[in-house]
Amino acid sequence: MLARTSRQLLRRPASAASVPSVAVAARFSTAIPTPRRPTVNLQPLQKVASPSAIQSVQSATATFGQRRFIADHTREAIDRAVHSAPVVLFMKGTPELPQCGFSRASIQVLGLQGVDPEKFAAFNVLEDAELRAGVKEYSDWPTIPQLYVDSEFVGGCDILIAMHQSGELAKLFEEKKVLIAAGEGDAEAEPEKKE
Repeated sequence: MLARTSRQLLRRPASAASVPSVAVAARFSTAIPTPRRPTVNLQPLQKVASPSAIQSVQSATATFGQRRFIADHTREAIDRAVHSAPVVLFMKGTPELPQCGFSRASIQVLGLQGVDPEKFAAFNVLEDAELRAGVKEYSDWPTIPQLYVDSEFVGGCDILIAMHQSGELAKLFEEKKVLIAAGEGDAEAEPEKKE
């Protein structure tokens, strides 16, 4: 019986009172105009330029898009920092409290090499976002820490460790005379003789 009643309701025509007026329907209409799709030309492209010309334009565009130009005042500040000491490290944190493992490893390598603290300067890039981005562009090296010896860029942590392991870093530091002198550390360790 229930099935017959529902069939009868479905067949029954709607009364005029149950159909909303056009004005009411228009008021609640949620129709959003469909945006026109752009037409796509599927014709094959004609050869316009040589592949080498296209490649050079693409690489120039990619380079320009990737390069961030450093403000003059930032470049000058980085220049002053690089020239402030014979050994300069741009790092995350400070030598006493490095804020990343790579910066910590770089400080440890410099300590193992025996770099003279009087000939060393470290700059915390976390204190200045402009310095952090600028130093990457200045050296054209994407990572931090960055080591400079005699105002020349040496590399990041991975290069520093590789040079340490091969002995190149020790040679460089000896050549640039930035190591603690052999007798300096011993004088403080010896007790004074009483006469």
